[in-house]
Amino acid sequence: MTNDTATTATTALPLAPGHWALDPFHSSVNFTIRHLGIAKVRGRFERLEAGLFVGERAEDVRVSATIDLASVNTGNADRDAHVRAADLLDVEKRPTMTYRSTRVSGEGEDWTMEGELTIGDVTRPVTLAVEFGGLVDVPMDGSRHAGFEATGEIRRSDFGLDFAPGLLGDVVKIQLDMQFVEPKGA
Repeated sequence: MTNDTATTATTALPLAPGHWALDPFHSSVNFTIRHLGIAKVRGRFERLEAGLFVGERAEDVRVSATIDLASVNTGNADRDAHVRAADLLDVEKRPTMTYRSTRVSGEGEDWTMEGELTIGDVTRPVTLAVEFGGLVDVPMDGSRHAGFEATGEIRRSDFGLDFAPGLLGDVVKIQLDMQFVEPKGA
């Protein structure tokens, strides 16, 4: 049986070392939450910044992201305005949500990323399952892109966002589709 820490330390990375830049045109942060316990409301955040630092080993990988909570889009402008309001997300007090990885492990296509999610003044650990989609050279400009899908879930109540119990579910499912661009000269 292999020790997970030993596996992480020796896993060869398919990505060139350096700071990979987010491709915001091909990246998205999506969520799903239950409404009345019977249906799902889907949404996304339109504005995000993220960075990926790749070292020589998996244990050196770092991911950080900042999401503008006011950029929420559920496909209904009235609902979005209410979600931004003081009785729900209160984007005046909580303008952003940030994530910072603390540990990455895995191999091949399947990885796990542990980290800390901060909403307002509350920080909690959040683990994401990450699927590595691969690498491709873009013919138009020769840049190399890496694709990832990350999934997980949080509980609103863990972040003090326990408004509208019974109306909205506590569990929020998260799906991130991210592309990063290899550093020049890598």
